[in-house]
Amino acid sequence: MEASLPLLRGTLDVMILKALSWGEVHGYGVSRWIRDTTGGVFEVQEGALYPALRRLEGRGWVESRWTVTETGREARVYALTEAGSKQLHREMGTWMRYVSAMTRVLDAASPEAKS
Repeated sequence: MEASLPLLRGTLDVMILKALSWGEVHGYGVSRWIRDTTGGVFEVQEGALYPALRRLEGRGWVESRWTVTETGREARVYALTEAGSKQLHREMGTWMRYVSAMTRVLDAASPEAKS
């Protein structure tokens, strides 16, 4: 398996919002979802994840609460707010345009080949 890639600026927030779009989950679950969904290409460390979750909570896009897990341990779970869902859709539209444009750039033939 190849080494993980560094996250581009702005990618972590949208990945967290997407991870929470199916319901509330604890921080480790967000990190695991990102790692599993990307086939290990993106691995989010705690030192980046929890500050991002707090930042998103401060913006009103994520809310959190304490709960007791099945093992009897206390854990903070995070959920997407309505404002967070709207932000996720805006971000997804932007990223889809970005990916589409980059794909066109990377697939482009040289100007000489078009002649």
